[in-house]
Amino acid sequence: MGLGPHGNARELIRGYMQHPVNKLLRLPQVKSATGLSKSTIYARIAEGTFPKQIPLGPRLVVWVESDIQNWITEQVSAARG
Repeated sequence: MGLGPHGNARELIRGYMQHPVNKLLRLPQVKSATGLSKSTIYARIAEGTFPKQIPLGPRLVVWVESDIQNWITEQVSAARG
């Protein structure tokens, strides 16, 4: 039951859109929120240490804002011990 390139992305997006606290972020917004470069974001996704993007089209991906915020919170907690 994976998303595949376009699999259940529409249903996933519809679910997120029903919850207004979950915004969809484009790459520039993710870079701004995290302070990470594009290459670092994609490297960490490949390592499994950063939230995976959701494909919306052949050349469009987004991240769920709450996933990014949770990742930031985890980084801060880990740094503060």
